[in-house]
Amino acid sequence: FKFFFPQNGTKKFWDFMRTHDSVSILIFNTSRQCFVLVKQFRPAVYMCEIERHHPQVFQNQDKEKFPCLKDPLPAVVGVTYELCAGIVDKPDLSLEEIACEEVLEECGYRVSVTDLRRITSYRSGVGVTGSRQTLFYAEVTDQMRTSGGGGQPEEGELIEVVEIPLEESMKFAYDETFPKTMGVIFSFTWFQNNIAPKLPKK
Repeated sequence: FKFFFPQNGTKKFWDFMRTHDSVSILIFNTSRQCFVLVKQFRPAVYMCEIERHHPQVFQNQDKEKFPCLKDPLPAVVGVTYELCAGIVDKPDLSLEEIACEEVLEECGYRVSVTDLRRITSYRSGVGVTGSRQTLFYAEVTDQMRTSGGGGQPEEGELIEVVEIPLEESMKFAYDETFPKTMGVIFSFTWFQNNIAPKLPKK
């Protein structure tokens, strides 16, 4: 869509995309003192890496066609570490109920609405979408895991569940060799400030 608006007496326009709002969940496994994240291939990240390594490929290219590379980059350059998350596309469910569904589908843990703590909501993709994401926190145990997770293959999801030990979490958060979303960095920092001080001392 194109949005036209006046700014300081000048008519301006901006392209934007209408997208669903979303939820994300910081999951902490208390049985093994680790965070539960998901890892998945993101085509947009992969394309940005192609452009960074082979900028000539995008010059005078038909935007509808995927650029052909004689020596394509490995798919791993498009893989990112993220919080468990999902779009809000079920009007009959609350944000908390959708979050519980995502935790089960993506990570295999069965949590209830009462297991969730709302951290905050914020705007994501402010340059293009401006959608709202609501962040929750959930503590789980090994006993709450009922499946391997992995998302829904019939919807094209291919998700790997990964665990980040608490003692390595802040090093991981700022290690640029592990591509990740800002949600991971923010939520790990929130945990250090709000949950970690209350944990039993080893």
